[in-house]
Amino acid sequence: MESKGHLVVLGYGDVGKSIVNELSEGPFRFVVVDSNEKVFENVEFEHLVGNGADEDVIVAAGVKTASFVFVALNDDTNVIFSTLICRGLNPEATIVARANSVKSIDKIYKAGADYVGSLSIVAGQMLAKMSANCIGKVCRIDEDIMLYEGIEIEKLHIEKGSYLDKKSIEELDLERKIGCTVIGIERGGLVSTAVHKQTVLRAGDIVAVIGSSKQITEFKEKYLD
Repeated sequence: MESKGHLVVLGYGDVGKSIVNELSEGPFRFVVVDSNEKVFENVEFEHLVGNGADEDVIVAAGVKTASFVFVALNDDTNVIFSTLICRGLNPEATIVARANSVKSIDKIYKAGADYVGSLSIVAGQMLAKMSANCIGKVCRIDEDIMLYEGIEIEKLHIEKGSYLDKKSIEELDLERKIGCTVIGIERGGLVSTAVHKQTVLRAGDIVAVIGSSKQITEFKEKYLD
């Protein structure tokens, strides 16, 4: 469970199952954590029995090297605590958390989540829309995916001669300058969510950028027009 770039799903209730159903159809390696051993009967994916809010369990699931963490626990106190632990263990991971109550959304953000959703299907759709049918096929690059709270994902093509060509994520510093984030790259027919500060973009890449409509528009105007 130490290979870089995998995804971790904490909680295998209704939300977790929705996420796993979508991830199972994509090219990603993922690990699922739940305290109820029975939910893993007859499953074939990687899983770990344990409390998703327990640091030892979270470490065992490989959060330190994960690119994405989905916190889909049923109790918001545990969601907040788990998010705090995950952020402390992996400052570079993208953390998507489920809020069981709208009142908890702000606290979960403050705990370190990048995106918080209260709809069961949102987190699963995020990865599914980004990766669906990309392996060995041509991805539609004009796909604009509305998520929640004004958050969108858009796939954008890096042309030859673009300012983005041969620039690292650290050099671009998009989160500070604009507020959006590159969460995935499709290169040569393969999709990767292992996007880190040292990741270098190249001409021909299709990048999945997440942010508000305004942030994505600013990104396109500044770097793609």
